[in-house]
Amino acid sequence: MSSPETEPTEASPVEAPPVALYVHVPFCVSQCPYCDFVVVAGREARGPTNRIDAFTAALETELRLRADALDARWGMPGSRPALASVYFGGGTPSLLPVATVAGLIDLIRDRFGLAGGAEVTLEANPGPDERGDPAALRDAGVTRLSIGAQSFDPDELRALGRRHTRADIAATVTGARSAGIPSVSLDLLYDIPGSSLRTWSRTVDAALRLEPDHLSLYALTLDDPDAEGLTGPTGDHLPLRPGARRWREKARSGQDDDRAAAMYEIADRRLAAAGYEWYEISNWARPGHQSRHNLAYWRRLPYEAVGPGAHAFDGATRRWNAARLDTYLAALTPTERASPNPPPGGSERIDSGTAIAERAMLSLRTAEGLALAPAALARLATRLAAPVAAGLLDEAPNGRLTLTLRGRMLSNEVFARLV
Repeated sequence: MSSPETEPTEASPVEAPPVALYVHVPFCVSQCPYCDFVVVAGREARGPTNRIDAFTAALETELRLRADALDARWGMPGSRPALASVYFGGGTPSLLPVATVAGLIDLIRDRFGLAGGAEVTLEANPGPDERGDPAALRDAGVTRLSIGAQSFDPDELRALGRRHTRADIAATVTGARSAGIPSVSLDLLYDIPGSSLRTWSRTVDAALRLEPDHLSLYALTLDDPDAEGLTGPTGDHLPLRPGARRWREKARSGQDDDRAAAMYEIADRRLAAAGYEWYEISNWARPGHQSRHNLAYWRRLPYEAVGPGAHAFDGATRRWNAARLDTYLAALTPTERASPNPPPGGSERIDSGTAIAERAMLSLRTAEGLALAPAALARLATRLAAPVAAGLLDEAPNGRLTLTLRGRMLSNEVFARLV
């Protein structure tokens, strides 16, 4: 897993062509109150007034515009590296017609280049009317299915606003296996309000009985994107709905940091015993099934991104699309007298100091850890001395720093020292 791009140095950030592509599909049948992703639901996703076809046309236009820019900057596909991974996230990308997914993958292959054996992930909800056709998805080029299970407890699923049952999760995993999709992942949430160590243990055990190749376990976070200034005209988040705001305000009182830490420790122990390797704070995998796409993020490699609210990075500048679907469609499918333009959004140039801090934090998220390059040693070693002394970081004989189990549970305290 070692990669030289993870090592912090004093050099200025270096621009490079993307090795990965993220495609954001914003449609869901219904919107869960805890979800912070860019999502439109209800009639926009289903029924005679749905906007999936309009979105697909706009998305294809954005893909071509971004590819044109890469061609001009780095040369045509074949003269620049092909993509090693593509990730269809959302939202619920499994709501897209399979022919649409296949057409998008073909367009990406043609305009960006897709390496042999590339990882192509698609997120799916497990409900019977949401999971899509796994065999057709495999034939379209999907190699990895990421299933949003979240919990196996019926009461927790209802509390989270999820539409599926634990039987639906099992059926989705079984269907993916039968279809021959090479890698299957499950997402789970912990520190759900009203949860207990007992219900969490049952969820982990139920997930392991399905023998997925990969598990992502996330603590439920209930942020306020409006208060953080992320929901303006060029912001990458949508404003919170009043009902979701009320749900979160009530739910926060049912969360507990100590319980969350205990849940994480239970999962880490049980997953290790079942043969899953921890490779990033929230991720465990069987050997050979780590998410290559997400590893590109954690290794701070350049990636392209399309769709509302999507973020891209070229090694020196971070760029994002605005979250609103209306403005996205207006920019990319204008009137007959106008040419399409990239959607509105924003960008930020990363300076050398920020790049070093980012590399350090991203490296420390992973099991491979952080090797302090000589130029950055004095600055970062001083900042990390207290976490080492507190047992949050281990220092290996080869000089690499890695988070201990306790350090993973208190990682924000470590990362705060790097900014």
